[in-house]
Amino acid sequence: MGSRDAAFDTIVATTDYPVCIVTTVAGQDMAGCLVGFAGQMSIEPRRFLVALSKSNYTYSVAQRAEHLAVHLPDKDNLALAELFGRETGSAVDKFAHCEWRVGPHGLPILTAAAAWFTGAILQRHDFGDHEGTLLELTAAGTPDPSVTGLRYHDVADLSPGHSA
Repeated sequence: MGSRDAAFDTIVATTDYPVCIVTTVAGQDMAGCLVGFAGQMSIEPRRFLVALSKSNYTYSVAQRAEHLAVHLPDKDNLALAELFGRETGSAVDKFAHCEWRVGPHGLPILTAAAAWFTGAILQRHDFGDHEGTLLELTAAGTPDPSVTGLRYHDVADLSPGHSA
């Protein structure tokens, strides 16, 4: 890795951005994964961008989906992030190892998540090894004001189920 790449990686790592868990459903297939590339893109109308790794099982299911659910894992629930970050849905039924319920649009909503919202998929954009999925807010669960979401440094040592 060149010094330019190493410097960039160090800068990005120090920003310590929030992470989220994305779930989706298409037909009989449910999937979910830990996402490190995501953020609000517009205040009005409310838009959120999630970048899914193209090598991830969740990406393949999301390609056939019309909606995604975005969950905020609480800093005190690292186990949920580990489940959705370390395991791959092509080998493990992650939903058999956590509590969830059917939410808006038939999406799996993780009951242990501190907060969640759902969005209709408006656009998809090729970002290289990830695809950006632009969402329009459709529903949301109100978080407790004391929630502290997980950040990059909390999950930086996780070995992903699939490489990026």
